[in-house]
Amino acid sequence: MPLTMSPQGKQLTIQRIGGKEEVRRHLEELGFVIGGLVTVVSETAGNMIVNVKGARIAIGSAMANHIICISKEEE
Repeated sequence: MPLTMSPQGKQLTIQRIGGKEEVRRHLEELGFVIGGLVTVVSETAGNMIVNVKGARIAIGSAMANHIICISKEEE
């Protein structure tokens, strides 16, 4: 499921990162890597604050839609 559809407070594993090469590279520089863990802290008007690699990062819904995750229980 895209990160935008993920519930708050649940730890997820990043399965895939879509988009153009520059988008994928930018997300990787922010810490979003395949197999990495991410938790949605809050979501307001489509913008999200997420916890990735111990840091809180704000991203817009357009970027969050490129991050495909799976919950830890589904692995």
